Amino acid sequence: MRRAVLSTATAFAGAALALVALVASGAGAARTQKPVLHARKWLAITGKPLAATAGARIFERGGNAVDAACAMLAATCTMWDTLGWGGETQALVWHPQRREVIGVNALGVAPTGATPELFRAQGLRYPPEHGPLAAVTPGTPGGLFVMLAEWGRLTLADVLAPALELADGFPIEAQLVSTLKREQERLAAWPFSRALFLPRGGAPPELGEVFRQPDLARTLRRLVEAESAARARGADRRGSILAAYDLFYRGELARELAAAARAEGTLITEEDLAHWEVRLEQSVATDYRGIEVHKLTTWTQGPALLQALNLLETTDLAALGYNSARYVHAVTQAMHLAFADRDFYYGDPAFPPEEPVAGLLSKDYARRRWAEFDPRRNRTDLGPGDPYPFQGGVNPFREELEAWPPAPEAPLTTASAAAFEAGFRAGTTSVVAADAEGWVVSMTPSGAWVPAVVAGRTGIGLSQRLQSFVLDRRENPFNVLEPGKRPRVTLTPTLALRDGSPWLAFAVQGGDTQDQNLLQFFLAVAEFGFDVQEAAEAANFTTYQLHSSFGAHERKPGRLTLDERTPPWVRDELKAMGYLVDTAERNSGPINAILFDRAHGTMRGGSSNHGDDYGIGW
Repeated sequence: MRRAVLSTATAFAGAALALVALVASGAGAARTQKPVLHARKWLAITGKPLAATAGARIFERGGNAVDAACAMLAATCTMWDTLGWGGETQALVWHPQRREVIGVNALGVAPTGATPELFRAQGLRYPPEHGPLAAVTPGTPGGLFVMLAEWGRLTLADVLAPALELADGFPIEAQLVSTLKREQERLAAWPFSRALFLPRGGAPPELGEVFRQPDLARTLRRLVEAESAARARGADRRGSILAAYDLFYRGELARELAAAARAEGTLITEEDLAHWEVRLEQSVATDYRGIEVHKLTTWTQGPALLQALNLLETTDLAALGYNSARYVHAVTQAMHLAFADRDFYYGDPAFPPEEPVAGLLSKDYARRRWAEFDPRRNRTDLGPGDPYPFQGGVNPFREELEAWPPAPEAPLTTASAAAFEAGFRAGTTSVVAADAEGWVVSMTPSGAWVPAVVAGRTGIGLSQRLQSFVLDRRENPFNVLEPGKRPRVTLTPTLALRDGSPWLAFAVQGGDTQDQNLLQFFLAVAEFGFDVQEAAEAANFTTYQLHSSFGAHERKPGRLTLDERTPPWVRDELKAMGYLVDTAERNSGPINAILFDRAHGTMRGGSSNHGDDYGIGW
């Protein structure tokens, strides 16, 4: 039985809110714009139909969910689905034999010479948003090689075959054409980007034209050849795949990539590539009413979702009514508290100081923080808390905490509304895959999106993730730029377990909105009984009362975007609470998810009606 979706105001309001939720009865699924995907053997869902087809092809070849996820990753990078091959990959993998969630950290690092002093000397408050000096080292190729070598079943040649076909030529779609037109001026400034993306006399390809990438295709074939040569020398499957890793990061291809990147003006050196490694990590988790929710740790924003769940756990959300004013207010205030901690305490755990993760995820800390919640109004003064006492420590940054946020060193030029919105909601893609054997992958790869600087004849576009660092330790002492360090990213896949087994795998694109979207998606399923497709299409709300991780790192306290389906009286109540309300037709990034029906031994997939995201199952 579904939980009743009731407003605390009036029966009429409750009925209208149920209509907004699209789940007034068991027939709710019929009201979604896309159907639920049902499967028994496997599911493959990602940001493009052709890329989902790549995953399906790998499953049909006998691959498992890791093989399929890697094929979809390669395909989306090749299609420039708001990411490219020189970007970064973040993943959670459920290992059915070990019965544990493993984190995959394939995020690049700040290159040699990337220091706060370098950018301050250029009059910048943050590293640049675009161009060669925004680049961190590529991480996605290494992440793909390691995941495939450790847990896949097929060869690299098998898994890269669809991406190679796409590199040889695919019919370009509207989204990429539109992006290329918008970024024409920037792309024209970098010779190899111009040659690739503006082949029609300085103009992008036409819609439906076959888009060819011969340099990238050559690079991918060299990786496959490295695997084949290693196998001929007697290497096993794992060793053969890792030979491609060595070629990319330590071999001839690494030397070519570093030289080409330096020629374009980046700081990346051969040593930066050679010293970089994929990290396999423990996930972090919290228990929310019997559901074990897993995220990557503080080099992402993922723990903020766990903190928000801890804050909300003591509130009867179902009694408030789905998307009632009081529900929206409670969830938004929880996000404000959690994201304020993100803005001050999250960073690369491989670099000192050590992030206070135990305190941040403490239930006692959540109870202390939730005491700051005012049920009557939006508090724009909410800042980071002090988790150290909740892990038996003393805050080494008490002075910075009390002065946070610091006064800017110089007036910050306010970005245009469109530029701020584009950065705050910056897109990427997501990949979720699962199979009957029990493998589950939730992935949010990104970086090297258009406009990317292409590194010479390698065909590899470079990431722009350096912009997510801060230069002033008073803003966040854990995320200050330093060579070899990973920036704190917004990318945040999720896995949830029930009774020790996977229950829900979900991910989304959307910059700083990602864990906002995922929190609301999770609550819709866990608290209100939505199906995955209903929850993927449901009305979302977005707050901007947190620092953007992009561009000028601005924030917009009090601003709240609601779905256009939100009733006018809910909007009015929120305005009376102090929110600056606006609306949007679709107000979340494309959410992709798989729910595991243990009672019937089947899977259900959801893929948002926002964008080109697509799933295939069997």
